[in-house]
Amino acid sequence: MKNAAFSIEELFRFLDAGVSAFHSTAAASAILEAEGYVNCPESAAWELAPGGKYYTTRNGSAVLAWRMPRGELTGWHAAASHSDSPTWRIKQFDTEDKVFAKAEVEGYGGMIMPSWLDRPLTVAGRLLVRTESGIESRLVCPDRALACIPNLCIHFNRDLNSGMKYNPQVDLQPIFGGRGGNLKEVLAAEAGVKAEDILDADLVLATREKAVRMGLNGEYFMSGRIDDLECAYTTLWGFLQGRGEEEGRGDIWVMFDNEEVGSSSRQGAQGTLMADVLARIEESMGISREQSIRARTNSLLLSADNGHATHPNHPEKSDPANPVVMGGGVLLKYNARQTYTTSGFTGAAFTAICKKAGVPVQVFANRADVPGGSTLGNLLGHQILMPMVDIGLGQLAMHSAMETASCADAEYMAKAVAEYYNTPIFQPKDGEWKLGL
Repeated sequence: MKNAAFSIEELFRFLDAGVSAFHSTAAASAILEAEGYVNCPESAAWELAPGGKYYTTRNGSAVLAWRMPRGELTGWHAAASHSDSPTWRIKQFDTEDKVFAKAEVEGYGGMIMPSWLDRPLTVAGRLLVRTESGIESRLVCPDRALACIPNLCIHFNRDLNSGMKYNPQVDLQPIFGGRGGNLKEVLAAEAGVKAEDILDADLVLATREKAVRMGLNGEYFMSGRIDDLECAYTTLWGFLQGRGEEEGRGDIWVMFDNEEVGSSSRQGAQGTLMADVLARIEESMGISREQSIRARTNSLLLSADNGHATHPNHPEKSDPANPVVMGGGVLLKYNARQTYTTSGFTGAAFTAICKKAGVPVQVFANRADVPGGSTLGNLLGHQILMPMVDIGLGQLAMHSAMETASCADAEYMAKAVAEYYNTPIFQPKDGEWKLGL
């Protein structure tokens, strides 16, 4: 991937692979290992060398990679994204029904519920299985349609097209075929284990459709999980282009889990993953508390999560002063309540970097009467006191089972992040940047 041109087809492969947060993490880890990054399990002792390339995972659903600085630590480049997407979590393998094979689900994150109806679905995630040496995780995702969530026909609800209030316990439970089918046995066979050896599982429903170009000129693409795997892949690509030329600079790329449900888990942005890794790196380098604070001041963190493009049928939902066009470039996200971390100070730095890369920038802000959500950076900033900027790419149908985004924007983000990782950043005094432009 390093020194190779950005490929939209490789992004598609990452989107197709990321059917669960566990699969997204496995896909990212495989890319890192192919690029020579060494796995450092959190439970093991770490031996870190100047200029070394490493990564670690937490819960199998979050991953953090870093390049060790050479010489005395002066600062960090960092980028954060997330591995999870809204979906349906399987609560119980098999439930009794007189007609159908069923498994009960509950909503994970704020999805557009009807987008999951009447489409072929599979199951993805991990099984925790008993082995002779203990308990192991096995990733599963059968490559076939296992389930669907059937709609109620129009004949039984004549007002369906006038608006439907969905009850997820009643209206959005999937069927897995006829009575007698057994999901646990199917997944056990997929994992190559016996059903009785499955002790527990973390499983979700996943769409079967692959990422595909869309539009008369193929300028857009559709896929599940664009939010936020598009940012995860493009920031990873940019991270891997880092040349490591700046003495004392370290580089970090992290993909957290559980952003869609508040990031408050151990593997989420409010957990201690990044703080713990930084502490271990600094200890290995003999860094004092003063040196740590100085280095974090001379840093910039990109909080990368997609934003809303102006909808073609509902432009009134967007800020009229800041329309977002798909294909118009990377978003800088602002919010007066500071739920986006971008300030004039950090926005200016990233805008200058994008200009150097030849990447257009768009401003994203919500309407004054529409409160925005929180972001990774906002939550991560409770622990990691680095200057931060919230960025993303414009997309349509966020949190739908299938979303739409721009092929050009994905390449813009990748180029901008690559430039960022190769641009020296220093804060000589509060409110000023010295950028190696």
